[in-house]
Amino acid sequence: MKILVCISHVPDTTSKINFTAENAEFDSNGVQFVINPYDEFSLARAMWFKEKQGASVTVITVGDASTEPSLRKSLAIGADDAIRIDAQATDGITVAKQLAEVIKSNAYDLILTGRESIDYNGATVPGALATLLDYNFINACVGLEIEGTSVTASKEIDGGTETLGTELPAVIAGQKGLVEEKDLRIPNMRGIMMARKKPLQVLPGIEATSSTKDVSFEKPAEKSACKIVTSVDELIDVLHNEAKVI
Repeated sequence: MKILVCISHVPDTTSKINFTAENAEFDSNGVQFVINPYDEFSLARAMWFKEKQGASVTVITVGDASTEPSLRKSLAIGADDAIRIDAQATDGITVAKQLAEVIKSNAYDLILTGRESIDYNGATVPGALATLLDYNFINACVGLEIEGTSVTASKEIDGGTETLGTELPAVIAGQKGLVEEKDLRIPNMRGIMMARKKPLQVLPGIEATSSTKDVSFEKPAEKSACKIVTSVDELIDVLHNEAKVI
């Protein structure tokens, strides 16, 4: 089984986010980037298939050379090879088109992605990719088993879990729960050294017109200062006269 894991290179959640060009562009200066956490769950599941079923695992991303550390980390975790599509990831549909062009020329059985990236939270790439490829698609998976060409996947729904079956080839979008958090991989020294020798192929992007563009960004309002009360009577007074919620 040939598995392709789509990786996003995203800002660490602890990074301080700022914008430039009158709040129309993201300012990457001083920002630490990491593998998108949802993609990490899918990558860890791909490694399970590699170890238990002999699958081959390729990781891929769309972006410039600054995204390569995330690919190298994926190789250190155990992926066999990596692909970087040298194109700007302007929006989800454009990214899906870039990925689809590469996938069409390679016989991948299973495409794993994260449910969404934590930077823009668009959640459009997995579904758009499946549509462009005409592959079966299951979103927001918390469980995945494959026997031959048969796929059994579980996903969270309101009030419970839904189990679905489909056939390969398929696009599966994973999330927290696809593997246990304790099973997420941390590169060791041997893996880091081996990653340097693994192939990282850079492919030119295709001409793809962006469907959307960023007009402006706005940060959430800053939290107001906390007020400490020392008695129930004072709390009731504040809620009634200041907050006016009772």
